[in-house]
Amino acid sequence: MTNLEFEKLIIEAVRTLPKSIRKKMKNVAIVLEERDSPTKNLLGLYHGVPQTARGVHYYAVLPDKITIYKTTIEKSVHDLEELRRMVRRVVWHEIGHHFGFSEAAIRRLEKKWEKEKKI
Repeated sequence: MTNLEFEKLIIEAVRTLPKSIRKKMKNVAIVLEERDSPTKNLLGLYHGVPQTARGVHYYAVLPDKITIYKTTIEKSVHDLEELRRMVRRVVWHEIGHHFGFSEAAIRRLEKKWEKEKKI
């Protein structure tokens, strides 16, 4: 899959979030990294200051960064539909960190999303 096609999957994943959540995303960039993650097992990575940790002194800072690792994700799936679901899951997972959710809280949300067939 080309990088452009993969980027479209990322955009689609963000667009499937409720509008109320998308509106609350502040100062965050989502970037595609074509190569494997540095540890070979990360599908995505959030770098930044979660919204819950931002105070009155949070200004003039570079955007948070969500990195989506294309090759690592591609190696973890078998077909296009599974790829689409995995990209959505990873994007939503990392956006959860942007909003200050812990790993455990995101895992609970993922189970809920699975039951609701959202991912």
